[in-house]
Amino acid sequence: MTAQTDLPTHIEQLKLFSFRNYASARLSLDHRHVVLTGENGAGKTNLLEAVSFLSPGRGLRRSVYGQVAREGGDGTWAVHAELNGPAGPVAIGTGLQHGAQGVEGQRRVHVNSATAKTSDVLLEHSRIVWLTPSMDGLFTGPKGDRRRFLDRLVLAIDPAHGRRVADYEKSMRARNKLLEDFSADKSWLVSIESQLAESAIAIAFARAELVDLLRAIIGRGETGPQAVFPNAEIALDGTLEDMMRAGSASDLEDEFRALLVRERGRDRAAGRMIDGPHRTDIAVRHGPKDMAAALCSTGEQKALLTGLVLAHANLVAEVSGMVPILLLDEIAAHLDAGRRAALFNLIDTLGCQAWMTGTDANLFDAMGERAQHFTVSDSRIVPT
Repeated sequence: MTAQTDLPTHIEQLKLFSFRNYASARLSLDHRHVVLTGENGAGKTNLLEAVSFLSPGRGLRRSVYGQVAREGGDGTWAVHAELNGPAGPVAIGTGLQHGAQGVEGQRRVHVNSATAKTSDVLLEHSRIVWLTPSMDGLFTGPKGDRRRFLDRLVLAIDPAHGRRVADYEKSMRARNKLLEDFSADKSWLVSIESQLAESAIAIAFARAELVDLLRAIIGRGETGPQAVFPNAEIALDGTLEDMMRAGSASDLEDEFRALLVRERGRDRAAGRMIDGPHRTDIAVRHGPKDMAAALCSTGEQKALLTGLVLAHANLVAEVSGMVPILLLDEIAAHLDAGRRAALFNLIDTLGCQAWMTGTDANLFDAMGERAQHFTVSDSRIVPT
């Protein structure tokens, strides 16, 4: 299992302003886990979403930033957190604020009151890993959802991955536009395809490394998440992945660039780029049953995904040196008492601060004093 650091990252104070159903809220904490219970719609998941904004991206709901603001407010919102971790105490603020043209469309990030150039700086202070009910259909839903899930797993251990993906998507849009214009300067097209090939190969190798590392974590045996949850067998499926298996890595960039040149006519007719890492899928199988995850029961899929997320949390701690903050929304509802207790013990072994929600406080009895317990009701958060 993961060796615990002396200062596992934890939130000591969380403050919200005009966020979802909260006009304002303040939560003071210590390093222990956080259990939030209350009726559906009380605002438990909104608190987890606020924490998820302490990482790059659009949070655990993938929300449009403008939709996060409290209904009836002025369109702005803010999340402020006091974190303590391996680098010591840090104050992080993020949200939408007023600009010259009204409410800005992109959230700003402040670290110790200084404005950050990008949200990537958040990865220097914390790593956030989450599991939510909306992910239950991951194995049967669109492969775009699985690809985004995969890239978030990579980002948590490789902070440069988000920029790679953004650069690739920008170049892909530029190529699509050039292909539409028959009179476009072909030298521009050659340049764009060279950039695309470079970004594509970097993305493919980063994903492959993540999968290899996860396989190693999952394969450790009886002491990790797979002692409680079934082990997931994972593989990547896509054009680049096939090319990586078939040929030399050193020639891969040239091969992919040649493919782009060869398939310009096809891609022009389709109005999009057919091959590339934007089409990659992740294939998951239930290890003990040797069955595709998509064919497993709903309960089996939930258990597979839970084990996979916990294995990834262990991997993040090992690779980054920062034990991640773990967000587990409605995690206990579908587990029997034995598996719930085992899950809580696994979380303790990881050494993280886990945030968990549920409608029934009794489901978290096994946590005891290892957690701070709060009741959420009518946008109020009360210690219990």
